[in-house]
Amino acid sequence: MLGLRKIIHIDMDAFYASVEQRDHPELRGKAIAVGWDSDRGVLTTASYEARKYGVGSAMSSVIAKKKCPHLIFIPPNFEKYRKISQEIRAIFYTYTNLVEPLSLDEAFLDVTHNKKGNPSATLIAKEIREAIKKETGLTASAGISINKFLAKIASDINKPNGQKTIPPENVGAFIDGLDVKKFFGVGKVTCQKMYRLGIFTGKDLKSKSLGFLTQHFGKTGQHYYDIARGMDMSPVKAHRIPKSLSAESTFSKNLSSEVYMLKHLQDIAEAVQKRLQKNHLAGKTVTLKIKYSDFNIQTRSKTLTDYIASKELILDTVKELLYQERLRESVRLLGIAVSNFNNQEVKEELPEKKKEIYMQLELEF
Repeated sequence: MLGLRKIIHIDMDAFYASVEQRDHPELRGKAIAVGWDSDRGVLTTASYEARKYGVGSAMSSVIAKKKCPHLIFIPPNFEKYRKISQEIRAIFYTYTNLVEPLSLDEAFLDVTHNKKGNPSATLIAKEIREAIKKETGLTASAGISINKFLAKIASDINKPNGQKTIPPENVGAFIDGLDVKKFFGVGKVTCQKMYRLGIFTGKDLKSKSLGFLTQHFGKTGQHYYDIARGMDMSPVKAHRIPKSLSAESTFSKNLSSEVYMLKHLQDIAEAVQKRLQKNHLAGKTVTLKIKYSDFNIQTRSKTLTDYIASKELILDTVKELLYQERLRESVRLLGIAVSNFNNQEVKEELPEKKKEIYMQLELEF
């Protein structure tokens, strides 16, 4: 029988905003947003005081100000955020080397066999949150369960500054009662499609056959079939391999000529080249991202026969994609991504006998 894992998902509470409120006492208790107060600004995050007004990350600054007229904008300081993130990760590593960062403010930890010899993942999560508070003055929330999927969902339940454990014996009931919109990886479009198919909860999802789900959701149907049964075999990867590397730029004034765009694309291609070199990667697929003045986004991609990593070859492909068809209207953002890398992992198929229902196992959580 496959051994049971103990997975923790740590998620910092409104990380960037909380750092600014920590460093600037006059901002505490106020609605703040980390981002630029401009017509083209986009928020990276917002304090919980601002979220009460419907302000959130990835929202345009214009919309945010309409929702919360007294919103205070703070320019981001990513160098500071990265330094604090490193301090937090140092705490993680005192418990386990199996740490998979998802971003500066969240990570998965596998504490099945941990350095402290503590059998309780719940207590470990509590200790980590207390250590983060002591070392940085910031609060974190945690989710604890048998796999990454459930831990990720659980970390959001008692936010901010809380934690939730979903032990093996409660997995089935928890998933059955969960609205599919709460499922990690189910976006708005997929959620609405599930609703139209009569799938509103985990129990509804579990009632559908694998054939039904693959018919309506393609290859992702297998994923939905598994997670409805509490099965997520993906390990915590201590060294995550990126699926793509990219860079983009938003312009102060809309661009309407491809000639002007090429200069910006040269700089973006150079940034992508540096990231590829840093990660010792080369890729076959180049994608051009175009965001128009009406905020509609278009992507154009081409897969080459050879792996490339130099800005010259990236730019040659991007030029081809740029001139592939006429621009719809003026452009406010351009981006370049390279993917389909030369070190793609070969995924080993798990034998069916290993896909066991975790709820049948018993272990202290």
